[in-house]
Amino acid sequence: MRYLSFLDAAGSPRVGAVESGSSATIRDLTDLLPAGAGSPIRRLIGGVPAGAIAGLLARAPEVEAATTTPLAAVPDPTKIVAAPVNYRAHQAEMNESAHIDALGVFLKAPSSVVPVGGTVRLPYTDRRFDQEGEFAAVIGRTTRNVSEQEALDAVFGYTCLMDMTMRGGEDRSVRKSFDTFTPLGPTVVTPDEVPPIDELELRLSVNDVLRQRADLSDLIWGLPRLIAYVSSVMTLHPGDVVTTGTPEGVGEVFDGDRIDLAITGLDPLWVGVSAAGAVACPTRGARRGPVPPSALTPVAERGAR
Repeated sequence: MRYLSFLDAAGSPRVGAVESGSSATIRDLTDLLPAGAGSPIRRLIGGVPAGAIAGLLARAPEVEAATTTPLAAVPDPTKIVAAPVNYRAHQAEMNESAHIDALGVFLKAPSSVVPVGGTVRLPYTDRRFDQEGEFAAVIGRTTRNVSEQEALDAVFGYTCLMDMTMRGGEDRSVRKSFDTFTPLGPTVVTPDEVPPIDELELRLSVNDVLRQRADLSDLIWGLPRLIAYVSSVMTLHPGDVVTTGTPEGVGEVFDGDRIDLAITGLDPLWVGVSAAGAVACPTRGARRGPVPPSALTPVAERGAR
């Protein structure tokens, strides 16, 4: 099943389900959920046993998708946990001496999420901003110190994520947490509808030009190891997002660009880019930190398959 968050015609947040291959009609589950804190999708993930969802779907009213406004797949995760350097080819293109083994993970602000069709807003006129496409997991239950062997049992579903990034020497969590810097969605797809992770392919284009193409089998730390490690550091809650890091092919984005991300088995994510209202950066991290590629290398020249 595929779940999505949306605003109804009255502007109220809702959660619904759509079947594979059908996006015109949404089954609205919101009014059937138990009361609780958080967005409707967090109440669904944390408050409805998997075996009870089929019964809710049979009672859920249908809503025409055309009458709704998308929200980020999970509009209010308590945290977004990200892997900094988790592909060796990306480590090389960024001239990084270390990868996830030494760097661990970092946090992105939950307020940075933005939905499919939204706009990434570049805050500064004098800094470089790059796109990074990633495969992400949405956590399905409270998880602490889970083993690598059982880590995927804690996953509710998978989704597309873009980790928009300001380059420089500021802390990663600052450079990646501006409002709108985490496009997320459009849906959360349950694991039974997604091929094995090692068989998935990621493709990201800017203005219809392919920049990133990778096999998820190339991750340095696969998702089970990543979730196990994160859960040894911090408790994960239903609706939290763990994202696996970006492959090579990061590149600068500008006002007016369109970014498209597609991952096998998931619904595609796209956003626009705007520099409207940008100002000069107040911090002095420019020309510090990891060194990004100075020019975009065509994917064909990087051995794309």
